[in-house]
Amino acid sequence: MSALRGLRGLRGLRGGRGGLSRSAWVVSGAVIALVLTACSSGPEKPKPAQLAPVAALMGTTLAWSSQVGASHAMLAPRAVSGRVFAAGGSGTVVALDAATGKDVWRLNLAQPIAVGVGSDGDLAAVITRSNDLVTIREGKEIWRVRLPARSFTAPLVAGKRVFVLTADRTVRAFDGQTGARLWVQSRPAEPLVLSQGGALIAVGDTLVAGLAGRLVGLNPLNGSIRWDAPVATSRGTNEVERLVDVVGPVSRVGNSVCARAYSAAVACIDAGGGTVAWARPAQGTTGVHGDDRLVFGTESDGRVLAWQRTSGESGWQVDRLKHRGLTAPMAVGRVVALGDSLGLVHLLSREDGTEMTRLTADGSAILVAPVLAGDALVVQTRNGGVFAWRPQ
Repeated sequence: MSALRGLRGLRGLRGGRGGLSRSAWVVSGAVIALVLTACSSGPEKPKPAQLAPVAALMGTTLAWSSQVGASHAMLAPRAVSGRVFAAGGSGTVVALDAATGKDVWRLNLAQPIAVGVGSDGDLAAVITRSNDLVTIREGKEIWRVRLPARSFTAPLVAGKRVFVLTADRTVRAFDGQTGARLWVQSRPAEPLVLSQGGALIAVGDTLVAGLAGRLVGLNPLNGSIRWDAPVATSRGTNEVERLVDVVGPVSRVGNSVCARAYSAAVACIDAGGGTVAWARPAQGTTGVHGDDRLVFGTESDGRVLAWQRTSGESGWQVDRLKHRGLTAPMAVGRVVALGDSLGLVHLLSREDGTEMTRLTADGSAILVAPVLAGDALVVQTRNGGVFAWRPQ
C-alpha cells in the first residue's frame, strides 16, 4: 500500500493561488485507478474493443466546426439561447452561433483556463488556473473575483447570479452584475477531493449542488439548505475507497434529478423535497443523462447501461464499447450520444442500445459529454475542435 502513502504528496496548499482554503487532498480519477491497481495484482490495461463496420442506420451531416485551442476534461461547451459557449485551455473564450458556427464574439484572456464555460446566454463565466472567476458579456470582461479555493466544476449562471462550487465543498454566490459576494454555504471537508467536474444545477427555485456523496438543495437567495439527500454513502477501509464525490453531468427531468457518485452508485432524487426515489450500485466515473423513461450512464469498463427512471430497474446494457474511454452520454431525439478517447462519437438507439451511426471529429480524444444546440449535436475535442452535426 505504498501508493496510498504517496497520496500525501498531493495535499493542496491552504489558501493561496492554487490551494484549498481548508485541509483537503486533491486527487484525480487516474490516481485513484493507479492506487487501486497498486493494491492488487491485476492484469495489464485492457485494449479498446475492436469495432464492427459502422451500421449507418441514420444519416448525419457536419453542419460546422470551429477551434478554441487545446482543451482538457474540465472545459465543456455550453449551449443556450441559440449560442454555443466554449473555452480553450490557453485562454480563449468564444460564443458561437449555434446555427452557423460563426463567432458571435471571441476573447483571449491571456491566461490558462481551468474550468468553464457557464452561461445563461448573456453572461459567460470561466475560472482561470489562478483561481479567478471571470465573467464576460458580448466579448468584454465584466468583472473578476479571486476565489479562495480551486474549482473543478463549471460556474452556473442563473437568476442574475453566478454560483461556484469549489473543491473545499463550498458553494459561493456572486451578483452577476457587480461580482459582489452574496453568500457562502460550506460543509465539513472530507480528506480527499476528486479533481473532476461535479454537480451544480438550477431546479425551479432551488439550487442543487453535489457535496461529497450527496445532493443538497439550497435557497439561491441566501444559501440556506432546503434538503440533503444521499447518492452514495462512504465505505471502504482507506480514504481512496471512501471517496464518493458526485460527478457531473446530472440528468434532470422536471423535479427528478439523477446523478452518479464516483465509482459507487447512481441515484434519482425528487428535488421538490429531497427524497431518494432509488439508488443502484454502479462503477462508472462520469455523469449520467436521460429522458422521462430512461437514465443512461457508462461504467468504468466501457459498458453502457440504461436504468428505468422511475424505479431504477435495468433497461438495457451494451458491451461492445468496452475500454474505449467513454464520456458521459447525452440523450437526444431517438439516440444516445457519447464520445470516446479515440476520437469517435457513437450514436446508440435509446430503445435498446443498437448502433445507429458513428462520427469522427479531428481524431483527438473527446473528453466531455456532447451537448445539444438547437437541432445540432456538438462535441469539443482535446485538440480544441468544436464540431456540430445535424440529422439528415
